[in-house]
Amino acid sequence: MTETADDLSAPLGQKTAAQGKRRFRLPFTALQALALLFGLFLAAFAGFAVFGDNPFGGEPIAHIAIHQNGQGDQKPAAMSPSLADHGAKPAAKQVAGGEPKTVTIIDGSSGKRQEMVIGSDGADSKADPDALPALMVGIDQRLLEKSRYGMIPVVADGLKPFTVYAAEADRAKAAKMPVVAIVIGGLGVGAAKTSDAIMKLPPAVTLAFTPYGSDPGKLAERARAQRHEILLQIPMEPFDYPDNDPGPQTLLATLGPEQNLDRLYWHLSRFQGYAGIANFMGARFVATDAVMQPVIREAAKRGLGYFDDGASPRSVAPSLAAGQALPFAKADVAIDAMPTSAEIDRSLAKLESLAKERGSAVGTASALPISIERIGAWIKALDGHGIMLVPLTTVMLKSKSG
Repeated sequence: MTETADDLSAPLGQKTAAQGKRRFRLPFTALQALALLFGLFLAAFAGFAVFGDNPFGGEPIAHIAIHQNGQGDQKPAAMSPSLADHGAKPAAKQVAGGEPKTVTIIDGSSGKRQEMVIGSDGADSKADPDALPALMVGIDQRLLEKSRYGMIPVVADGLKPFTVYAAEADRAKAAKMPVVAIVIGGLGVGAAKTSDAIMKLPPAVTLAFTPYGSDPGKLAERARAQRHEILLQIPMEPFDYPDNDPGPQTLLATLGPEQNLDRLYWHLSRFQGYAGIANFMGARFVATDAVMQPVIREAAKRGLGYFDDGASPRSVAPSLAAGQALPFAKADVAIDAMPTSAEIDRSLAKLESLAKERGSAVGTASALPISIERIGAWIKALDGHGIMLVPLTTVMLKSKSG
């Protein structure tokens, strides 16, 4: 309308200055251009994530090759699977003529370097045990099998992880008197509370670790160094999932057996040295026969025990474990369901009564300071009550023999 008015008011045969300086305009603004570029970037990133062939999801991968006796054939140098899980990146230095080699192990999270001397046969050549990475100590390499996520437990040479990693106990004495086992769960996420459970409770207390946390393998190995028996907790679907989400790679009742077993392998590879597995939450999952069967069968196949935390009265784990001759135990008392001194003491008294009545009883608790304090005090007086504190595997074996 403005241009028409200008044309009518302009002198005949002349153009206005505005008409002579009409500028070219882009069909979009700068802000729209930036939005378009950002959208293209997101689309490219999503396409790479969906269609990229990377089954390890970006986890660190290391390959080592050491020449044997100067010849062309190669043999991989041994490396702790736990180190591989936590970003360790070994680099081998070849020494000619079959002489010992030096392997530098780099912790991917801290950057710390440790050097080991490897003999010509790939074995440790009189290495100082104190110089070995902590995560390599005490793990039987024969009982490990490679998966796409890392090393997982396996039965080998007639040995089972359940037997090899069970804590020591006087089982002959335990067979003749009432016994109790205490399982402290939810460890590995909070380093402070995990350390309290490891250091303030006696070795006969079993410790259960979740697969999460910045370095669960290091804390689990510290527990084993203090002679605690350890379990791996497997996150399973509760009834109110996903409002109540146990965490990444949770086993779900809506998934097929192959998918749940794949998720199980992810958890099994997080660290090593556990005698068995346990459910972490999972009221819906443990009550569903079709999805629990493959998990129980896999635990039996890999020589592990199974611990049911007792939170679901509808759990099918007891009957499935019996069908697989799987070492099994179920919690009888949640010790700190009400985390007050009075309620914890009352729960511990109930645990004693059950042990005297049935011969054995199992209690579960978290690593709350009040729980650690009251359980520790109760354990000190237990001998005088004619009851023996034992690791969980001892209760499993006693129940099985009974």
